[in-house]
Amino acid sequence: MISVDEALERILSYVSVLEPEEKPVLDALGQVLAEEIVAPFSIPPLDNTAMDGYAVQAASTAGASPSSPVELQVVGELAAGYIFEGEVTPGTAVRIMTGAAIPQGADAVVPFEETDEAAHEAPTAARRIQERVRVLKEVRRGANVRRAGEDIREGERVLAAGAVLRPAEIGVLASIGRASVRVIRRPVVAVLSTGDELVEVGEPLPPGRIYDSNVYSLASLVQRYGGIPKVLGIARDTVEALTAKIRQGLDADMLLTSAGVSRGDYDVVKDVLAREGEIDFWTVAMKPGKPLAFGCFHTSGGRRIPHVGLPGNPVSSMVSFELFVRPAMLKMMGKRHWGRPILRAIARERIVNRGEPRRLFNRCVVTEEDGRYYVSLTGPQGSGILSSMVAANALTVIPEGVEVVEAGEEIEVMMLDWSHGEEWGTDRAIS
Repeated sequence: MISVDEALERILSYVSVLEPEEKPVLDALGQVLAEEIVAPFSIPPLDNTAMDGYAVQAASTAGASPSSPVELQVVGELAAGYIFEGEVTPGTAVRIMTGAAIPQGADAVVPFEETDEAAHEAPTAARRIQERVRVLKEVRRGANVRRAGEDIREGERVLAAGAVLRPAEIGVLASIGRASVRVIRRPVVAVLSTGDELVEVGEPLPPGRIYDSNVYSLASLVQRYGGIPKVLGIARDTVEALTAKIRQGLDADMLLTSAGVSRGDYDVVKDVLAREGEIDFWTVAMKPGKPLAFGCFHTSGGRRIPHVGLPGNPVSSMVSFELFVRPAMLKMMGKRHWGRPILRAIARERIVNRGEPRRLFNRCVVTEEDGRYYVSLTGPQGSGILSSMVAANALTVIPEGVEVVEAGEEIEVMMLDWSHGEEWGTDRAIS
């Protein structure tokens, strides 16, 4: 039996970053850039107005005030997306809409609110442009003007290779006209449940059988963290049936099985793994999730497919996925940070770590009160109580040598999400 840290280290050392692919930018959300992005032009490409108003020469508004307005001749009107063909000269103005290019000769924009034009007047096609406008406030040169290149300059690096594409990055790519981009591809993860007791969802449920929930929770976790699940279904508890199912998943980048890694007479995953591939380790000093196997399967083409044999109990399976499979997937996708946020919280109740020394990952709810975090268990912690995962937003992280945590003591918790209780940002967490 090895430690949680050693198990994670071995799994991460085995997997590598996958190859890049070309994707439409919108489909690449959450993926990692495999190229450096350089701006082909400046943004904005021309000086433009940040306000609806009048483009003027600032010197023409000198001394303007409500009691002593300056009157300017209006020589045109300009909407965003168009270029004014004339020129703003001393004593003239062009009525201009937000985003429109600053006309030649103008160096400032007077907002409508600082003129005698009715505030927020909605322009209409039938409205006749007033021939003169009275400016009620002096403006400085450059007022309400967005300079060309103030966002992005031509030739500068916009995004570095290795950046994760969030909505902001997708928007930047679109702003420079990129319809597609090279990114590290998403891993395909084959998911297989094992056991004669399992029944496919939607089928009649005979006595003594249970529906297969693991394939759904695990496939959903794969998809949630950016992978592509390949659902293999259920393998019966024979070496032949399991071998046939596993071979169907050997075109994936990783294979997950649930159950079949304990000491029972029908737990055959280890036997098939030993025959078809190799076992790196089996059993980890953690609770839940002790019976976890890791190794690889070999293909006829010489590929080695990493395999994680997860426990059959649904909670153990999900907790083990969070601790080991999720980091491996993120590494394969080129992401550099795969640790969950860890923070310290005060226990509201007594927590007992029974049995042999194992790191305890109880399901819990973390809340914040008066600037401090508090942790409560979700109720009974049996590894078959899947509803305890529904109620949880975190896992306790109680070290192997700690047998009891008393109410009021501070412990570490690993956040799974921030949706229970108050809505917090990840900047509140300690990475």
